[in-house]
Amino acid sequence: MKTKEQTSSDELLLKELIEKTKEWYFYLLSQWKIIVVASLVGAALGLTLSFIKKPIYTASLSFAVESNKPGGGLSGALGLASSLGFDLSGSGGGIFEGSNLTELFKSRKMVEKTLLMPINFNGKNISLAEMYIINNEWRDKWENKPKLVGLQFLPNANRKNFSRSQDSIFGEIYEDLSKYGLEVGQKDKKVDIISIDVSSKNELFAKYFSEALAKQVGDFYIETKSKKARINMAILQKQTDSIRGELNNSIAGVAVANDNTFALNPSLNVRRVPSARRQVDVQANTAILTELVKQTELAKVTLRKETPLIQVIDRPILPLKKEKIGKLFGLVLGGFLFGLLTILFLTLKNILKKIV
Repeated sequence: MKTKEQTSSDELLLKELIEKTKEWYFYLLSQWKIIVVASLVGAALGLTLSFIKKPIYTASLSFAVESNKPGGGLSGALGLASSLGFDLSGSGGGIFEGSNLTELFKSRKMVEKTLLMPINFNGKNISLAEMYIINNEWRDKWENKPKLVGLQFLPNANRKNFSRSQDSIFGEIYEDLSKYGLEVGQKDKKVDIISIDVSSKNELFAKYFSEALAKQVGDFYIETKSKKARINMAILQKQTDSIRGELNNSIAGVAVANDNTFALNPSLNVRRVPSARRQVDVQANTAILTELVKQTELAKVTLRKETPLIQVIDRPILPLKKEKIGKLFGLVLGGFLFGLLTILFLTLKNILKKIV
């Protein structure tokens, strides 16, 4: 239970609070002209910003990745191939599974390779890097920088031959894209569908870059995943071609040896030795070639299984999604922010005046 003294104290505090609130209310009311003018200025600035600020376009692309593993009826054949010294199982791309694949899209290597891909822009064949520079009007800023004025980023240029200045510009482009222009991820963790969102002030750049990045990463991913299988198949194919050549030479050798011993005296059997040797070579090379052909066909099947399927589901279609500050939104937001800041300034100024 509160005592009379406590109740009286609470009433005094409440009255004091009400008095202070009235005091501040009438003070701010006396400054209404300043607040209204500030709000009008803010509204005008917000409206101006809505006209000046360029819209941001977002290109969205989604795709699914399916990677088949060898097994089933091929397991016995793969075991036989392994016993013969051929590694036909497994792939070289396990490091790019799951979330690692999404990080691959954001890697500097993939972004830079994509920036060097050619596109047709205003009737000219240029790289995406050049298009990015044109869109952001960087060359106008480089007029007083001799090292940057003559820089060119040609389509499919060799990245290893870039100068220090070119490396620096590429670094800036990569930082801008990775922070503000590129988002990669799974919108739903339960579904293995990866989405790429590219944002840019230029609608065409957003579309071109998202498609080029998906192609670049897709090619790199497929090449990496099937690398071991392709190497094994190439070795087997080379050995098959070599043995086939040796077999053809052996068959020709048998014919030559038979011609040399035609109508030979039966008592001179030593002359038939070269022909017999050639016959043995033919039989041996035939057996080896038969086995190599089997292994080569098996390697082709394995390569097909090890090559992942990358299926694009949705591509960016013009016109792209556009984000722009609306005129009404800019008007209201600008007026509200400037009005609020003015009230805070006047309040702080009055408090400091009382303290001093």
